Amino acid sequence: MTANVNWSYPTAIRFGAGRICELAEACEANGIKRPLLVTDRGLSNLPITQQAMDVLDSAGLGRAMFHDVDPNPNEINLSAGVAAYRDGGHDGVVAFGGGSGLDLGKLVAFMAGQNRPVWDFEDVGDWWSRADADAIAPIIAVPTTAGTGSEVGRASVLTNSVTHEKKIIFHPKILPAVVIADPKLTVDMPRAITAGTGMDAFAHCLEAFCSPHYHPMSQGIALEGMRLVKENLPAAYADGTDLEARAEMMSAAMMGATAFQKGLGAIHALSHPIGAVFNTHHGTTNAVVMQPVLRFNRPAIEDRLAMAAAYLDIEGGFDGFYDFVGSLTERLGIPETLTELGVSDPDIDALVASALNDPSTGGNPVAMTPENTKALLLDCL
Repeated sequence: MTANVNWSYPTAIRFGAGRICELAEACEANGIKRPLLVTDRGLSNLPITQQAMDVLDSAGLGRAMFHDVDPNPNEINLSAGVAAYRDGGHDGVVAFGGGSGLDLGKLVAFMAGQNRPVWDFEDVGDWWSRADADAIAPIIAVPTTAGTGSEVGRASVLTNSVTHEKKIIFHPKILPAVVIADPKLTVDMPRAITAGTGMDAFAHCLEAFCSPHYHPMSQGIALEGMRLVKENLPAAYADGTDLEARAEMMSAAMMGATAFQKGLGAIHALSHPIGAVFNTHHGTTNAVVMQPVLRFNRPAIEDRLAMAAAYLDIEGGFDGFYDFVGSLTERLGIPETLTELGVSDPDIDALVASALNDPSTGGNPVAMTPENTKALLLDCL
């Protein structure tokens, strides 16, 4: 669906091809007069980024950019971004890019007005209440991939460069005020990134759907999100200029991020420490471990995934769904194992400990223990 539409999440979403031209208007409507555009190094010089900068500049909002952002952003990147924000006298952030640019941009807007270390706001209990909510700057989110859904999220993932652990930093007010979801910005994504980010969206929906927690609205959103990925990711992968498929994948990404309020699970519990230590692409890592996790969780999810398979027009219940995942990842060129992904000589015990400490673990349908998590990780290798 490529027509221009607006809806609320509660964040305001401006959805449709060409909507990037409304970036300056969105900033001004939210009181931003000196925005800092935060993106990653790879995007900084691309035409889509320069187009966004031109839109801001033409409206008299300047063309300030911070792009010292790693693929798995860390507190070093964040500190540099906050310094750039403060030194430039900025009053809001345009978070631009895939998960790395979006996550770090949101945290720059969050941390620029705080006086405590970022780790004090980890998503543990009510730690978010430690923050000065009035000091959080407004955020405009512009996704250029269709995967993480961070544009509609109230949290960001940040890697601790010392411990090599991924931490989730949460605050309700880092939900962006406006999302500009323009599928034209995604047409030049490399095929491998299209595949990896698309499988991240699928993993969010799948794990939310399988989570044992009660959240019927997320359950329905997750199911429909899986359908959108099933029907549109292969098309977007085959033809990056297919705006219809690109638009539907942007919707699926936002749906996945909405759905996983219900919970995530072992897919993310494994991929977070692996990505932190080996710097692997998050969505691709999710895809690699997806089938082993399905086998691991089968006793608890077999009937539920049989229902999902029926909705997705997949024959064969759980086995049919499992085979579909395998055929999809093969079609997308996803490596079959973590070893093929580049994970070599891992410290198994350290990865298991990090996985068990990850907040995603609590949403897995089968309780994760040191013993069965080690066996699962070895199965993924």
